[in-house]
Amino acid sequence: MTIILDKSIWIEYLKGNSNYFEQCQLLLEQGNILTIDFIFAELLQGALNERETSIIKAYYDSVHKLPINDIVLAAGDYSRDQKLISKGIGLIDSCIIVSTIKSESKLWTLDKKIKNFLPREYLFDV
Repeated sequence: MTIILDKSIWIEYLKGNSNYFEQCQLLLEQGNILTIDFIFAELLQGALNERETSIIKAYYDSVHKLPINDIVLAAGDYSRDQKLISKGIGLIDSCIIVSTIKSESKLWTLDKKIKNFLPREYLFDV
């Protein structure tokens, strides 16, 4: 089983939050983490300094990337069909949702809007 860590979980992991750190570390060591560029782009956007930037890029380099072509276009279609914008779910989160579904992964997130929308079978829960 592969897990996609949403930005919210990466932040908790990088802060060393004990509620998330050990499980994330185990998943990383097992090679079960999958990511898409958008998640790390969001992390980089919030980096406060070069040290944080370097750490984020090092993790990006170490995890498996999901090679789904045309993900943004597929997410736009999916978002329109599911009326995600009216549920407060934007395009990047739509990309994460579509990536999770297409890769048959599970998403670990703290985002309540995504958790309320995404079917349980696609959510990772510890």
